[in-house]
Amino acid sequence: MLPSQLSSGDVTADRRADYAKMLDENGEPASAAELMEQALERAPAWAAGWFNLGVYREKAGNVAGAAAAFERVLPLDRDDLFGAPLMLASLGSAAVPDHPSSLYVERLFDDYAERFEHALLKKLAYSVPRKLAALITETPGLPQHFRLAVDLGCGTGLLGPEIRSRTDRLEGFDLSANMLAKAAEKQAYDLLAVADLSRPAERSGLFGPGMDEHRADLVTASDVLIYLGALENLFALLQPLSAPGAVFAFSVEDAGEGTGFRLGRSLRYAHTPAYVCDVCARFGFAIRAEVRTVIRLDAGLPVNGLLFIAQTAA
Repeated sequence: MLPSQLSSGDVTADRRADYAKMLDENGEPASAAELMEQALERAPAWAAGWFNLGVYREKAGNVAGAAAAFERVLPLDRDDLFGAPLMLASLGSAAVPDHPSSLYVERLFDDYAERFEHALLKKLAYSVPRKLAALITETPGLPQHFRLAVDLGCGTGLLGPEIRSRTDRLEGFDLSANMLAKAAEKQAYDLLAVADLSRPAERSGLFGPGMDEHRADLVTASDVLIYLGALENLFALLQPLSAPGAVFAFSVEDAGEGTGFRLGRSLRYAHTPAYVCDVCARFGFAIRAEVRTVIRLDAGLPVNGLLFIAQTAA
């Protein structure tokens, strides 16, 4: 969160917001919402306050009130730091965005970096990196060693050690500098750099001095597409990044039947197999393997996902 958003600028409003947070953490979201409303009477231009009010109201079952609070965030948070458009879409009060704002995702994972691996591995039984690396090995007709691999959305580097021995050079890119710092501790990557997969190629951070086009014969994206929504821009980046015959190994949350993608209450996107296969075909990637699997737990329940291996023409 930006320093300017940590405080409302009013001591009394901040104190009431702190008490509201305590009430929410104690399982009293309705009371938290009432106290937050009092805080916002003193600080009506506080974007973070309105966002928190929306969260408390939603937890209390006041969906209309939550949507009204998130609507108040929009003109106060033009850069979309908090993800109010996602919240409104998840409540059915706005269209689903093609992707979240870069600033929202960057803040989310900068804040999450320190506890990311503990949460995913110990609490959520996250297994995609191991399963994806195994699928690359098991898919018939694929190379068993790669000249240069690019790990998109590498996070803290959980996939890097799984494929390091099979590539001469391994590059990792992520939107969060704090996540990249954690990835560096694993000493598995030859290059780590910030990149934004929602931007055009020339502004993505994937290309530049020492980062030529068509350099990668393996590209991976482990649990990255769940924060992208529409996949067309990602595949537009893959085209100049991939060498002839390059392999793209990636995962998605399974949206089931139908077409397109959906936004869940978790604020993560799920993609239908039909949509994934269509985008791959349109951008010149042939599907070599498709596997359904449980990719993690959420609130103790399994999250169904799909692992894909796709490949460009040689």
